[in-house]
Amino acid sequence: MAFPMPQLVPCASLSLNHHSLSFCCNNTLTLPSWRRRSLDSLRCSALEKPHDEALELPLFPLPLVLFPGAILPLQIFEFRYRIMMHTLLHTDLRFGVVYNDAVSGAAEVGCVGEVVKHERLVDDRFFLVCKGQERFRVSGVVRTKPYLVGRVTWLEDRPSRNVGGDADDVEGLAREVEGYMKDVIRLSNRLGGKGENEIGDLRRNLFPTPFSFFVGSTFEGAPREQQALLELEDTATRLKREKDTLKNTLNYLTAASAVKDAFPSS
Repeated sequence: MAFPMPQLVPCASLSLNHHSLSFCCNNTLTLPSWRRRSLDSLRCSALEKPHDEALELPLFPLPLVLFPGAILPLQIFEFRYRIMMHTLLHTDLRFGVVYNDAVSGAAEVGCVGEVVKHERLVDDRFFLVCKGQERFRVSGVVRTKPYLVGRVTWLEDRPSRNVGGDADDVEGLAREVEGYMKDVIRLSNRLGGKGENEIGDLRRNLFPTPFSFFVGSTFEGAPREQQALLELEDTATRLKREKDTLKNTLNYLTAASAVKDAFPSS
């Protein structure tokens, strides 16, 4: 059974501007399955507890995936979530964002959203700007009214083993992924008639793990793939998967560009 969906208007972009990538072609993505738990099988406020200790966290099911470091603007209308916001604004300003859709239900891995800016309107609606923080795994539901609260444990990446456990290898993967991202953005701009301008630094001095989250947050239009990336607990595995996705997307865009050049519009 899926979580009930809140009435809100999430922003279509996670504030990544022209670096957001929209993957709308099925042949550019491999959409995996991953473990889900229904509401009945989930039984989730101090965020300073050890990472292996369960704690309670308000949960917000949404049809999107929030990554650590990403920005999420929200408008909140529904009464129970307005109650949640009133509570959060007087406590630690953090709640859990959990991906939820009508087909697969609710994911058991989510990301904490911290309210960094808010505006309360005269009709008691809220405009929020949230930033992704820690990832968590839902181990159970504490209560569902007046809003959903779950029991969660924190989730961190383990030391990478898939590329020999060498930090230089992970760094090399991150550089490869950045290169493919630049190629995809450059070719997307060309197909969109924006010209092939020089793409700046996408890493922004990020270490491989936060960079892998940044890359995942740009895969707009593919929330299931984003969720699969969020759930991975190995930075190298996440970067390799992102590299494969970007390579497939680049191949698709290259073919589309060739068709456009062969049959230019009159």
